[in-house]
Amino acid sequence: MSDTISDFLTIIRNAYRSGKDTCSGRYSKMHLAIAQILKDEGYIRDFAEGADDNGHKALVLTLKYVDDQPALTGIRRVSTPGRRMYFQSRDIPRTLGGLGLGILTTSKGVLKDRDARRQNIGGEMICSVW
Repeated sequence: MSDTISDFLTIIRNAYRSGKDTCSGRYSKMHLAIAQILKDEGYIRDFAEGADDNGHKALVLTLKYVDDQPALTGIRRVSTPGRRMYFQSRDIPRTLGGLGLGILTTSKGVLKDRDARRQNIGGEMICSVW
């Protein structure tokens, strides 16, 4: 069994490192929620639903560069299938001392770490972005 979220994050990371303008990964509701948060926070320019070469649903991301530098410096999976990381709202770690972004899956859906703290909701930390 593969970890589709890790695959999605790796596709984004590799696309930025190779200087591509777009990248595409498998479509899922979780990937869509992560892409929406990345867009809202200014890490990617846009995203759209599309199809891959086999006709399967895909999520196409348009990457963002500022002065020819990637808007996203790093992205790391926190909770893995082998080691789930759950946090109460007061224990949610800050990424780069609050300069980065944490993405959590909660009972209220996929949220940014700041929103989860504000709403006093804990959950599983999916990834950190900076």
